[in-house]
Amino acid sequence: MGPTPPSDPWSAGWKPDPSGARLAAIRTAQRGALLAFVAYAVVATAILVDSGDDRMLLVVGLLVGAPAVMLLGAGLANAALGSRLDAVAVAVAFAVGMPVASVTSLVIGGWVFDGFAAGTIDIAGSVLRRSVSEALAVAPVVALTSALWVLAVRRWAVRPARVDPQEGVDGSAE
Repeated sequence: MGPTPPSDPWSAGWKPDPSGARLAAIRTAQRGALLAFVAYAVVATAILVDSGDDRMLLVVGLLVGAPAVMLLGAGLANAALGSRLDAVAVAVAFAVGMPVASVTSLVIGGWVFDGFAAGTIDIAGSVLRRSVSEALAVAPVVALTSALWVLAVRRWAVRPARVDPQEGVDGSAE
């Protein structure tokens, strides 16, 4: 392995980012994750209204699928800040990724539950079938929520402070 680059925090020559871009990206990812949770809650509520099932099932599904959707939102938030074409691509990625991430988490949860409840039916398979059919039933809500998520991320993103090109990064004239 070669020497570590100066941008690597483990490098001996590492210094904090004076422009604030790294901190702004972290804060935007945090807000993207929070907004993704809100979007996921809206979709889960639409599923509850559409199917009329037990509220406890909604809460369990929300708690199991939320971390994956929040990670998706954190990962896509900074990409949504680019051009309008980038924002459209991110909205499509979020619309496709939100059901996939939540269903995957629910299937893994069902598989783990199967492992602890020996002798039961295949919970993971039935969760997969049910989750996919519910996600397809509320697809328009997922699409609308994804578009609103991108708009909210672009509205409440943290932008780094602009550095005057006449000054150096440390504030001294060059």
